[in-house]
Amino acid sequence: MKDFLFGFTYPFRSLKFFFSHSVLIKYSIAPMLINLLIYGSVFILSYSWFMNKVEMWLGVEAVDAGFWLKFAHTALLILGFLVLLFLCYIIFTVLGNLITAPFNEEISQRVEEIVTGTKDGHKMGFWEDAYISIKGEAQKLVFYLSILLFIFLLNLIPVAGSIVSTILGLIFSFFYNALDFLDYPMTRKKMRFRSKLKVTRSGRLVTYGFGCTAFLLMFLPIVNVFMKPILVAAGTSLFYEKDYSSQELFLQQKQS
Repeated sequence: MKDFLFGFTYPFRSLKFFFSHSVLIKYSIAPMLINLLIYGSVFILSYSWFMNKVEMWLGVEAVDAGFWLKFAHTALLILGFLVLLFLCYIIFTVLGNLITAPFNEEISQRVEEIVTGTKDGHKMGFWEDAYISIKGEAQKLVFYLSILLFIFLLNLIPVAGSIVSTILGLIFSFFYNALDFLDYPMTRKKMRFRSKLKVTRSGRLVTYGFGCTAFLLMFLPIVNVFMKPILVAAGTSLFYEKDYSSQELFLQQKQS
């Protein structure tokens, strides 16, 4: 439990580290603006369209609209808002990661230089950097959608399927969000995707605690836009502080 709490609180304890290095703030401006445009546009346009459709279907603006009609209208708006939050979370995770991958990679590299005191990880040019980081995001995307599809299919099992899919969905979301933000230093080291999964699992409760907070912060509208660069910095810092890198070296030796 102590390890879970350590991981859970790590992003908040990383705030001081993040804001004490102006270079990290500078490289965060572009991805914040891009993510704000993506998330804001999708959310506002989708919810406006949904509100108009609900009002049209129910005719709630009519003079003779009764209590139950207005109640149904309010309930549908709340339900639609929650569903839209989930859909925007997926779009934000998928599309936002792909588009801002080079910027997040730059933040992660700067954090690695600060934490390790070296510049060994900063050898590639921008376009090679961008290619490797986008390729890494594409691999995570395939993995994410595959597991998500499997969890969704579990809902087809009566009663138990919904319970199992909800539990597995949360556990997977915690793991994936941890992987998402721990991945940057591993991608720079050109690790295989299977090795990335093993390294992330090696953190055990620290991984799931960190992933839990990352998932909650990424789910909250607007908050996710401003917290994402901080989570990128926190994930890279955690990778070295909790010695995930030692597991990576072990896997490299095993493969050689």
